[in-house]
Amino acid sequence: MSKIDPTARIEDGAVIGEGTEIGPFCIIGPNVVIGANCKLIGHVHITAQTTIGDDCTIFPFASLGTPPQSLSYRGELTKLKIGSGCTIRESVTMNAGTVAGGGITTVGDRGYFMNCSHVGHDCHVGNDVIFATSATLGGHSEIGDFVFIGGLSAVHQFTRIGPQVMVGGVCGVRDDVIPFGLVNGQYAALEGLNLIGMKRRKFTKQRLATVRAFYQKLFHGPGTFAERLETARPLSGEDPAIAEILDFIGKGKRPLCLPAIAK
Repeated sequence: MSKIDPTARIEDGAVIGEGTEIGPFCIIGPNVVIGANCKLIGHVHITAQTTIGDDCTIFPFASLGTPPQSLSYRGELTKLKIGSGCTIRESVTMNAGTVAGGGITTVGDRGYFMNCSHVGHDCHVGNDVIFATSATLGGHSEIGDFVFIGGLSAVHQFTRIGPQVMVGGVCGVRDDVIPFGLVNGQYAALEGLNLIGMKRRKFTKQRLATVRAFYQKLFHGPGTFAERLETARPLSGEDPAIAEILDFIGKGKRPLCLPAIAK
């Protein structure tokens, strides 16, 4: 049975899952669906066509499904979809999508969003991510699984960040970041591989050595980056991570985040 505080405002049409607790002064819109065993601590605002999976905890002053911050928006009813097991801390904002961007913003399972972090309209965020305090996504960004974004860092609109990337604190990420990359600096530059994250994902020493050797050839070998990339393409069979990096680069439409010395 759900537990709803008498001061909460639940609009007709909203669906509240079994065992979910709605705390004081929450406002839930008519097109919202909240899964089972969630907990809204208090003062949570959820609107638009927002769906939240099971077992999420949402802290005070989070605002989910609010209108996209886009000049193209004309009041259409668009979507925000949040997965299961997420922790959404104080004052987090996640905007619904725009019609031009596909009409939906998506967030995967088990994300941890620290206070004041932001997911912009039409973003697609993977599973098991961590957004530190005030980490911010511009619209249409794509964030892979197991990504960590440091505090006060901002990702430019339409930017892709591959799986298992670590973004340092106070970074402006303007370019696509390869899977397994480690980026840092005021204007983020590629500093190497996220070796700690790769070890946590059970990469063996042999796999780490293989991927590191590939990384050195691609980003620090002789010739131009375009020449090194062409030479590196046949190496995709050496390890699935190498294939993933090359595939990510091949699908890119924006500039790639490179080491500072390689730019």
